[in-house]
Amino acid sequence: MSIELHAWDTPNGRKISVALEEMGLPYSIHPIDISNGKQFDPAFLKISPNNRIPAIVDPDGPGGKPVSVFESGAILLYLAEKTGKFLPASGAGRIAVWEWLMWQMGGFGPMPGQVHHFLMVKDEAAKAYGYDRYHKETLRLYGVADRRLASVEFFAGEISVADFAILGWAWRHERHNVEFKDFPHVKRWYETMMARPAVKRGLTVDLKAPRG
Repeated sequence: MSIELHAWDTPNGRKISVALEEMGLPYSIHPIDISNGKQFDPAFLKISPNNRIPAIVDPDGPGGKPVSVFESGAILLYLAEKTGKFLPASGAGRIAVWEWLMWQMGGFGPMPGQVHHFLMVKDEAAKAYGYDRYHKETLRLYGVADRRLASVEFFAGEISVADFAILGWAWRHERHNVEFKDFPHVKRWYETMMARPAVKRGLTVDLKAPRG
């Protein structure tokens, strides 16, 4: 049975479409047009109490019963546990996945997201302060990533759901005025990820049109 992906064409939505493609899971697309406030529809609220995309509904959840999951990080961990893929069963590698996934959820997402917000602000004074604050922090986070990737191929050593989460936001680096020439190890990792056929499918599938 297909997993329902309730999402839109955003970094957080793309994390999940990439993961589903990499894991080889069948899924249907249920667009939630956040530009028109569809995330506040009562039907969506039932599966995403925070009114944010993405969310999934797995008809074959624990015990064979349907389950809904919201928050992109929770979805990634759920799918990894369900399939046994992209998350070590135990040990230091599993801890590293948790660490880098939480790093993305707590910073490498919220910060570049604020950069995008302030780039759209028309009041130049308000724009300048907000953009400067969040762009500096975004660049700092890219520096953290670059130092990590100087010693490992992927963020947790082996490719994992942490990479899918981080890629969702690195995919928008140009929009956030970040140049990879300043972060050579991130550039190498990004090019490696983008060359994967399943990643390509996950980043190009139309999340604005129903499917399945």
